[in-house]
Amino acid sequence: MQLIRKRCYARAGLVGNPSDGYNGKTISIIVRNYHAEVVLYEWDEVELIPSDEDHSRFRSVHELARDVKLHGYYGGIRLVKATIRKFVEYCQRQGHTLHGRNFSVRYESNVPRQVGLAGSTAIIVATLRCLMEFYQVAIPLEAQPSLALAVETEELGIAAGLQDRVIEVYEGLVYMDFSREHMRELCGCRYGVYERLDPALLPPLYVAYKTEVGEPTEVFHTDIRVRFDRGEPQVVAAMQKFASLAAQAREALLAREAQRLGRLMDENFDTRRSIYQLPAGQIEMVEVARKAGASAKFAGSGGAIVGIYRDEKMLAELRRALGKIGCRVIKPQVS
Repeated sequence: MQLIRKRCYARAGLVGNPSDGYNGKTISIIVRNYHAEVVLYEWDEVELIPSDEDHSRFRSVHELARDVKLHGYYGGIRLVKATIRKFVEYCQRQGHTLHGRNFSVRYESNVPRQVGLAGSTAIIVATLRCLMEFYQVAIPLEAQPSLALAVETEELGIAAGLQDRVIEVYEGLVYMDFSREHMRELCGCRYGVYERLDPALLPPLYVAYKTEVGEPTEVFHTDIRVRFDRGEPQVVAAMQKFASLAAQAREALLAREAQRLGRLMDENFDTRRSIYQLPAGQIEMVEVARKAGASAKFAGSGGAIVGIYRDEKMLAELRRALGKIGCRVIKPQVS
């Protein structure tokens, strides 16, 4: 019996986010400390097996209410189902004939939920990898992030950009340019310029997260999309600023200028704070980290931060200070 097992790792946005959804530029890293894993094997029918994240039994109504507050209403089954549908549509458009064998598929994930580490996207990308191998369909690397994005934006109505999908497909450390003049199309999928950078260029990084202050990505981004689409000057200027910061951060990385990179990361958060109504708990994470001497910005849509620390003494202080407000601090494994 054919059994396929694929993993996709979490990610953290270093600089430029959230401009990826607005023809901007970003730099991201993969975070191999956490992953989603999808297992697919031949079966009599197409069967999607729920994981613990899809549970619907609770000890009390209060436990149910807390689960919804922290994690939203949806588990990962909707992501797997939507990925399968988009994969079939892609194959039909490209003239790929799929064999008639069926499969059972299940997933599990240890990516902290709703903290902006792209756990949902990891499930989608891992599912897509399983489907490509099961059906022996080779989707060009450049097209895979756009197909994964369509799963969320077109099938599930989630506001999102390409950044998470690019880094989780390419892995490592990637500089991305989504400016209109650089966007191309391949197999019906739009893609930008994706430049792999050597992870050895990175200074010492930390990632910290607190699940109690996270919220679903679709909640976090909806208002900004509306404001951008109606041309609000402050939001439009901020997206241009994010893109500029990413381009400068690429130069800082290549020159190994850690202090400059840290300042750009700080400026990224300060710019974001100027246009978003951020929860106090999320702001506190950044302020506590900066007070310890580190740089700090959101790793994604909130609930997790990423930054540069100077040495092990500073890392220990970060763990102490952030631990006091309920955060876990890790060293991200990039390569």
